[in-house]
Amino acid sequence: MKITGSQIVIECLVEQGVDTVFGYPGGAILNIYDELYKNENRIRHILTAHEQGASHAADGYARATGKVGVCMATSGPGATNLVTGIATAYMDSVPLVAITCNVGKSLLGKDSFQEIDITGVTMPITKHNFIVMDVKDLAQTIREAFAIARSGRPGPVLIDIPKDVTAAVTEFEPLKNPSDVDMLISRHKNIKRAVTLSEPDEGQLKMAAELINGAKRPVIYAGGGVKISGAEKELLAFAEKADIPVSESLMARDCFPSLHPLCTWMVGMHGTKASNMAITESDLVIAIGARFSDRVYGDSSKFAQHAKVLHIDIDPAEINKNISTDGCVVGDVKQVLAALLPMINAVKHDEWISQVQEWKKEYPSCYDKNPKDSINPKFICECINRIAGEDTFITTEVGQHQMWTAQFYPFSKPRTFITSGGLGTMGYGTGAAIGIQLAKPERRVVHIAGDGSFRMNCNELATISHYNLPIVIVVENNNALGNVRMWQRLFYGKRFSQTTLDFGPDWVKLADAYGIKGYRATNAKEFEKFFAEAFKSGKAAIIDARVDKDEMVLPMVPGGKPIYNMIMELSKEMMD
Repeated sequence: MKITGSQIVIECLVEQGVDTVFGYPGGAILNIYDELYKNENRIRHILTAHEQGASHAADGYARATGKVGVCMATSGPGATNLVTGIATAYMDSVPLVAITCNVGKSLLGKDSFQEIDITGVTMPITKHNFIVMDVKDLAQTIREAFAIARSGRPGPVLIDIPKDVTAAVTEFEPLKNPSDVDMLISRHKNIKRAVTLSEPDEGQLKMAAELINGAKRPVIYAGGGVKISGAEKELLAFAEKADIPVSESLMARDCFPSLHPLCTWMVGMHGTKASNMAITESDLVIAIGARFSDRVYGDSSKFAQHAKVLHIDIDPAEINKNISTDGCVVGDVKQVLAALLPMINAVKHDEWISQVQEWKKEYPSCYDKNPKDSINPKFICECINRIAGEDTFITTEVGQHQMWTAQFYPFSKPRTFITSGGLGTMGYGTGAAIGIQLAKPERRVVHIAGDGSFRMNCNELATISHYNLPIVIVVENNNALGNVRMWQRLFYGKRFSQTTLDFGPDWVKLADAYGIKGYRATNAKEFEKFFAEAFKSGKAAIIDARVDKDEMVLPMVPGGKPIYNMIMELSKEMMD
């Protein structure tokens, strides 16, 4: 049958199982939006307040479901407004397809109105990108984009389509089996490398088992790859059989039950004493689906100096990139752990585990604070967990509130903590919360934000209100860019340059402007009361939760220092 390019976009999205797209219309993409209007019974379009919100919502949708998230925007500024969201997805290995439309082919390269070379702009931050110059190639390109986005180490793919290509007509043949990649491979054999998953090498597995079975003080460093591969059960079985403590990256905080005796919580710059010391004193670090971020290893020359390093990851490019390894297994984490499980010995490391448990008892005194005129961030996390339950999704922005959530929230279910890791994108969480809530309407989302981060994309309250999304937003409000202010206190002589945010907005009044219930909590008792009321209402709400502007994120490892060099407490002189 003969159909237009814009119709092909719709048909291919349906083919790929897409039921929801996030976007914002404009001149160059009008043909596609016209088809979306005609096909609203097949594909739900969510209109966000800003294209960046659309990209973050598609990202959150993907992280919550494991499916490919889809966002779209028009040419020029519409396309560039997606860039931060695309980069966020790239850094955190999120399967995303971004569809943009450009000016007509005859206008490309002429500095036409709202023209931008978006494929050039996004080349460093996409797994692959395309510009479709012939409508005959459009269906094939969309199918390839989805295959690339979801395969191997997932990531974002961008498709740019000139407006006249969306209007052109060509023959279209529906794909009989959307999961069948043979057709893709037959036309472009290089696609095979993107969609074919390598099986774990037997030699690598044997070597890995020998390292694990020979270790006396092993520790697991779990990363976001555990979640991406759905390997949480395999990780639990692996750790329990070999009696190995589990430290986690920020992206893996919900991959291992927080209250499990073997869990040491987060590792790195703001990691726990137990995680950082276990890595430091271990004789084998088993990195699983982790990429050895600088926030984890600190001073690489002093990272795990007494240990061998075993690295398990799907991406061979990550092996020996930042930390030298003594052995590796390249493959999907779930498959690798399943293959390793029968090869490792069931042992007890009683002395080692006892030492780790002693480290777990050491934590900063701020953990136990109960201030009268502000709220302890630890209490906020524990209160939310107690009332909202373990099935609730928790999203964050980026800053102190994000670190407090990672440090204090007792996650017990996979894929319940969604945040920006590698890029550290302020403004991420509100859009992500929208995408998650739409993906999982039967469950609830609580968004923990900082006042600095939240103001960046608080316009998405319009989206939350319009679609009646029951998201509860907790703004940990310290009237400051808290993380930056903390660094200014510690390393810049208390010169608080441009980090004071005592000029609004009034979050309760802003909530009211969008038809959302607002609360202001100045102490723990008020917060517990208001959060319980807000959550149980089943409607959107904002809670302005007052946090002391001088509240610290401790422990802290200064940038570039060894991870055992932790600041656990600050002197009175430093705090005054």
